[in-house]
Amino acid sequence: MLWIKLVVGKKLKFIDLFAGIGGFHLALHNLGAECVFASEWDENARKTYEHNFKKKCPELFDKGNYVGDITQVDKQSIPDFDILCAGFPCQPFSQVGFRKGFDDTRGTLFFDIAEIIKIKKPKAFFLENVRHIYKHDEGRTFSRIKNVLSKDLDYSFQEFIVKASDYGLPQHRPRLFMIGFKNPNLSIEKPEKQDLLFNMSHVMKGEVDRDIGYTLRVGGRSSGINDRRNWDSYRVNGKVKKLKPDEGKMMQGFPTSFEFPVSEASAMKQLGNSVAVRAVEAYSREIIKVIHAS
Repeated sequence: MLWIKLVVGKKLKFIDLFAGIGGFHLALHNLGAECVFASEWDENARKTYEHNFKKKCPELFDKGNYVGDITQVDKQSIPDFDILCAGFPCQPFSQVGFRKGFDDTRGTLFFDIAEIIKIKKPKAFFLENVRHIYKHDEGRTFSRIKNVLSKDLDYSFQEFIVKASDYGLPQHRPRLFMIGFKNPNLSIEKPEKQDLLFNMSHVMKGEVDRDIGYTLRVGGRSSGINDRRNWDSYRVNGKVKKLKPDEGKMMQGFPTSFEFPVSEASAMKQLGNSVAVRAVEAYSREIIKVIHAS
């Protein structure tokens, strides 16, 4: 399932903010990059992250560079890196003012991302969020984010609405990807779409009436197959079957070796909050190409 590593030039370093269970980490690791710092505050997600990455990247943990609350970190102490990765929460933007500048994001978690970029000046950033951030607070949230990154910090800025199903995985999962480079003249080419690697019948090990499944979510679990909020129940060979973590991680592009040292409910929540690995990998590949070519 994993793509061939892109091996060009020296190994790049990245940081993994609001890391969840490590979807960004896995994608960049697959491409030969090294994670030198990560943060995640949720206790259960931290267990899953450490369980799966400590053997792969022991120095990240041994050097104390896997932290909890990013707001409490001295940004100057973060190791140097090339790419900042973050799937960040957008709240509480609706509570901030309307100056639409760097200071206007204080009190939000995005401010920590912006502050790290300002201090560390990485070659690139790769941010992910729900696509509805476009409309959040009548469009002001996205406007602030773009303004800070492109005007205040003087990075290039590209946005893409990306579906997991366009990069081999059987769920739609439309997400907003935001990518930029320290050199404001640089940009990536949008990766070519990929055919599905497998469909929902393969995932559920039986006949399912749809090739592409519902988007994995956090809320609405166990709503029932006839409920409009349903996303985790399917008819498999004519019988109702509920999605479990092994099936969910296939839909998100995690390898079969990825393990959850937490309850099933926690694992499903973590998958619902994660990124589609193959989609992130496709765009990360383009970022790495641009960095090595520049």
